[in-house]
Amino acid sequence: MSTINTAAQTSVSAWVRARALAVSLLVIQGSMAIGALLWGSIATHTGIPTALLIAAGGLLVGLFVASRFQLSAGESLDLTPADPVPAPHVMGELPADGGPVLVTVEYRIDPMRADEFVDVIRRLARIRRRDGAQLWGVFRDAADPARYLETFTVESWAEHLRQHERMTVADRELQSVARAFHVADEPPVVTHYIAAPATEP
Repeated sequence: MSTINTAAQTSVSAWVRARALAVSLLVIQGSMAIGALLWGSIATHTGIPTALLIAAGGLLVGLFVASRFQLSAGESLDLTPADPVPAPHVMGELPADGGPVLVTVEYRIDPMRADEFVDVIRRLARIRRRDGAQLWGVFRDAADPARYLETFTVESWAEHLRQHERMTVADRELQSVARAFHVADEPPVVTHYIAAPATEP
């Protein structure tokens, strides 16, 4: 139990740690409740000695299966918060609950390395979704094979600003790898679009 609780806290970034621990405890407590019902039923129908033998066999199988799923898989990642990113430049004041927000990042890529770039950018997609993105995609310009556009939407402007705060050092390193494919002199162009307010009929 101590190992599982420690792994649940150390394998995720700080902003989501409480949520991860809550889910971990929910799964553990739920498993104990279901297990009590299951083993009580088995012991009732087969007897206590047989139920204990079945449980011992289950433990042996569990040890074999657990060796394939290491809890230390995230130890190599640096999950400390990255340096804060400046807020995007916008005209005027945007309402915190305004949205949804569409973010686009335009890259200029060497077409010979396009497959490598797409592989890295798809790994970055997991981070975008984890940090609050709802829809994510990467598109190639049909008229310009060097132009790629990463897009994702976020529920609100406040949620997008939280994305900036949720980046870890490991996330920033992967983002740097993706941006290293960019061959233009200027950095990738990041554009923010916010949904137009609905008009009254």
